[in-house]
Amino acid sequence: MKKGLLDILKGKFLVSGDAPKNWLFLLFASFLAAMMISSSHQADKKVHEIAALNEEVRALRSEFVETRRDLQQLKLESSLKHTIASKGLKPSVSPPQKIIVKETR
Repeated sequence: MKKGLLDILKGKFLVSGDAPKNWLFLLFASFLAAMMISSSHQADKKVHEIAALNEEVRALRSEFVETRRDLQQLKLESSLKHTIASKGLKPSVSPPQKIIVKETR
């Protein structure tokens, strides 16, 4: 078997008289090579798909955090409005203003 593989690698297999006898082995070796190339290609394709899906997961997590932050802010504002209303306070019509006096010399 070892001598046969060396003959194939050196090219003696095809030019010798043994080539027609071992055509089935050559066909089988070709089939295995094609399967190996195909599986390698499919594995590479899956790696790229997984990377794209991981990126999508990161984006969705980021969106989730932003949405949760916004929801917590709305909940806080709502609870403050409810507390103010329960104490009988009314919102001011005119908001407070800051007055700055500039001194001139």
